[in-house]
Amino acid sequence: MTNLANLTDSSRPRKSVKRVGRGPGSGLGKTCGRGEKGAGSRSGYKRRWGYEGGQFRTYAKMPIRGFNNTRFRQAYDSVNLGQINDAFEDGEVVNVETLAERGFLTGKTYGIKILGDGELKKKVTIEVAALSKSAQQKLEKANIPFTLV
Repeated sequence: MTNLANLTDSSRPRKSVKRVGRGPGSGLGKTCGRGEKGAGSRSGYKRRWGYEGGQFRTYAKMPIRGFNNTRFRQAYDSVNLGQINDAFEDGEVVNVETLAERGFLTGKTYGIKILGDGELKKKVTIEVAALSKSAQQKLEKANIPFTLV
């Protein structure tokens, strides 16, 4: 009777296991394919990835293609409309200084980007470096003045 426990994959032949150290007639006796002496013949030895025995590495010979500026990227700190609504009162100005006073920024900043999560019901003036599309739509709909600095 055939069941899931004894199904076999007959579409491809099973590769025989490489048995080493089983006599000279096998072709893999005595040194078991490890050579005579040196670190590679010892137990516990692992070849470091990419190491080519002291020869200059092949991947290091390849030309470097392309460039990106991720190392020099100046990312904005983000603040949601809902957070502004909770932290500010009517008539106040939302900018880098006021956000830093209220603890939204820590350390060096390259500017603020307002994101559109939450609702802004307070009439504040916003002076930031960037706005998301959803935040801009919500601000225009609520007639809240904003400037990009």
